[in-house]
Amino acid sequence: MFKKLLIANRGEISRRIGAVARGMGVSTVAVYSDADADLPFVREADEAVRIGPAPAKDSYLNIAAILEAAKKTGAEAIHPGYGFVSENAEFATACQAAGITFVGPPPEAMLRMKDKSQARKLVAAAGVPVVPGTEGVVPDVGTALAQAEGIGYPVLCKAAGGGGGIGMAAAKDPAELEKVFRQCTDRAKAAFGREGVYLERYFPAPRHIEVQILGDQHGHLIHVLERECSIQRRHQKVVEEAPSPLFAGGQHPEVSQKLFTAAVAAAKAFGYANAGTVEFLYSDGNVYFIEMNARLQVEHPVTELTTGVDLIGWQLRIASGERLTVRQEDVVRRGAALEFRIYAEDPVKFFPSPGPLKVFTPPTGEGVRLDAGYAEGNIVTPNYDPMIAKLIVSGATRAQAIERSIAALEQFRIEGIKTNIPLHLRILRSEAFQSGALDTRFLEQHAKP
Repeated sequence: MFKKLLIANRGEISRRIGAVARGMGVSTVAVYSDADADLPFVREADEAVRIGPAPAKDSYLNIAAILEAAKKTGAEAIHPGYGFVSENAEFATACQAAGITFVGPPPEAMLRMKDKSQARKLVAAAGVPVVPGTEGVVPDVGTALAQAEGIGYPVLCKAAGGGGGIGMAAAKDPAELEKVFRQCTDRAKAAFGREGVYLERYFPAPRHIEVQILGDQHGHLIHVLERECSIQRRHQKVVEEAPSPLFAGGQHPEVSQKLFTAAVAAAKAFGYANAGTVEFLYSDGNVYFIEMNARLQVEHPVTELTTGVDLIGWQLRIASGERLTVRQEDVVRRGAALEFRIYAEDPVKFFPSPGPLKVFTPPTGEGVRLDAGYAEGNIVTPNYDPMIAKLIVSGATRAQAIERSIAALEQFRIEGIKTNIPLHLRILRSEAFQSGALDTRFLEQHAKP
């Protein structure tokens, strides 16, 4: 195991990685921008290095500055967290060239996943079911219109190099496809530096289910069960849970087995090692591969709390060359867990709400965990993602986890900014959520103010 780890991220995930590393006897180095100098993750690290001004391109995306900080402090490894440089094969390769361990998958695997249209072809060849769509990038709108006829409307236009719902839009007919094709192309170029988009069949109200993968550098690869992430706004996850209510009480065992088999097959096709996530859509009894994420997920705590598998701890061990000693039969579900992304935003209009945290009093109680990036007195700036904390609540059953979640959210006091806590309470109190009737249109149908 390496002795010193640099964490190339910020906020709650930097704190979480740091806590796990220090618990394993590894000293930590935080990197921070000018906007984050007073945040808890900077104070808690053993060392901290300023890497630039507030804009992410000048700090958390500045590969040269991050590597310089690692060399300056003698860090032997870098954990990228999620977002920023976490899925950047160029950064992983630069770490290798500098003799620094990258805590993540091999750069080659990341490159295979990066172009989502090519990733579809690769996993389809491995027998993984994929959403019906184009074989690769669509060169122009005329080709898109012709191929959409074969796929069938509605279709989804997606950026090949994208993620997080950016450069993605649905079209119900040819006229709308002409419009969204150009929009997605422009957004893809602006966000990812390349115009390539492809088409998939659009399912109006599917479930979004993902499978956690964990593999070492010696060929041992397992899944760590599934999470449900169907409650979304503009393709951004809002609430996640484990297990999926779809499989509660042992329901649909043939679907869950198909899901796990496909996830492991996809990871093997990419040549994957370390922690990753394979994402699927579920509709009418069928599962379809969407993509694989070459990093830790924001929602990883619900898997940790319901399986007992320390995903970050294993990331560090695997990166240092250790063998994964967890066998597939060791992965057993115990209880249920829900995760709520607490955003600095208006809970009705969803506008960002930056400002000072005049009061920040987290909830306490049985089964309540908070991963927070801020503390009382800190200022939430508009420079980054508006998530200020993750509230994770577990229970022996889903019903108990829901009950505890309502109590925790009601107890959570934040003043000085607006938050989406009222939205989470609307979700939890809805009959549809409590019955487990989830899909990606949940918010517009069941959680309006």
